[in-house]
Amino acid sequence: MNIEQSIIKGCERLDVRLLAGTGARLAVFLSLLERWNHAYNLTAVRDPKAMVVRHVLDSLSILPWLEGRRVLDVGSGAGLPGIPLAIVRPDYEFVLLDSNGKRTRFMNQVVVELKLANVSVVRSRIEDYRPAILMNSVVSRAFATLAEMVAEAGRLCVPEGRLLAMKGVFPDDELACLPPGYSVVGVYPLRVPDLDAERHLVHLTPACRD
Repeated sequence: MNIEQSIIKGCERLDVRLLAGTGARLAVFLSLLERWNHAYNLTAVRDPKAMVVRHVLDSLSILPWLEGRRVLDVGSGAGLPGIPLAIVRPDYEFVLLDSNGKRTRFMNQVVVELKLANVSVVRSRIEDYRPAILMNSVVSRAFATLAEMVAEAGRLCVPEGRLLAMKGVFPDDELACLPPGYSVVGVYPLRVPDLDAERHLVHLTPACRD
């Protein structure tokens, strides 16, 4: 089974419906990531089949929780989870934010080669980022603690929007340290095919913010 077939099969198990050609585009993204990784060290995952699970399927596991058309991926790194999500949801607009020049150069190259018209890459520190329009969903994957996420990225989300933080094991300690003004809507276990590790998604809302 080649990489494209592995992606399509994994998406079927995730119950993620792919448009025609989407599996191939996701495979091209991983090919670019593998190539650039030799020089830029973008990810510790080297094996392409492991990248399917740990990067593509893991990213797409949060798809059911995205809401609204404007999505910000904070600390996007190698474009995760933003690029796989943007490939699967071309009707959404994604902003990929990272302060590292090597990472943003890689993401810009992916945008050009895959012609991702729904993706903007921004090189900036989160505290300096001032978008003209606030986001419906703000997502992060191993970006920071929950307290740091709401402190730094909460202002970028519309009052009725969603803050979605991808975590490993259930983050009891981080939940206990959340500042007031944010509500925990839920903490959901993520079932990523062939991933032998705990994954959770924390859904917060700034609706109660002063």
